[in-house]
Amino acid sequence: MKTALVTGGSRGIGRAICEELHKRGYHVLINYVSNDAAAAECLQAVGGEGELLKFDVGNADAVKSALEGWQKAHPEEYIEVLVNNAGIRKDNLLIWQEPEEWHQVIDTNLNSWYYVTRAVLQPMLLHKYGRIVNVASLSGIKGLPGQTNYSAAKGGLIAATKALAQEVARKKVTVNAVAPGFIKTDMVEGLDEAALKKDIPAARFGEPEEVAAMVGFLASPEASYVTGEIISINGGLYT
Repeated sequence: MKTALVTGGSRGIGRAICEELHKRGYHVLINYVSNDAAAAECLQAVGGEGELLKFDVGNADAVKSALEGWQKAHPEEYIEVLVNNAGIRKDNLLIWQEPEEWHQVIDTNLNSWYYVTRAVLQPMLLHKYGRIVNVASLSGIKGLPGQTNYSAAKGGLIAATKALAQEVARKKVTVNAVAPGFIKTDMVEGLDEAALKKDIPAARFGEPEEVAAMVGFLASPEASYVTGEIISINGGLYT
């Protein structure tokens, strides 16, 4: 059984990634934190051939308990593909940004990467095979006003991707990131799509499946010589 873990996997880009990895033959562990209905729908979308793992990726104890529990229940298996997708936005100009808006975004978008990746990395190294794909953002490359917290978290994720890739390449574990621009998900609700797409050379927002396709490639054996890369998926908005 080939196993992949997708954090924040129940909706949007995460769900599309779960479906893509399922098509590629993976038993998908679908992590989510609260929306039971969406998680159940995602499980159905992968033919019921996955598992739901409900825990808060920003809580170190919750991550440790969930992943140690899964490994104990599956001693002959290991998570060979990890997609760190979980993320939240709490946009505000820094002058008005409250401490909880900063810390919640950093915990969910960046600290979670440390908690989850560290928990699954050792088995990848022991088996001398693994794929880690991090879902970053245009905001982490360019920086966007009103998103100092989100930009800081995604920028940190990009730097961590490049550093870890160099640590584990000899063990045939690759570490890459995708950096989506404006993708049609809950994360862009409230944005003026008509106005924003005027600045996008492709003249449209992207689809979750377009991000998932790239993640699927990076998670595949064919991507064995690609590591430490940050691949933008933004319709030419920023290059």
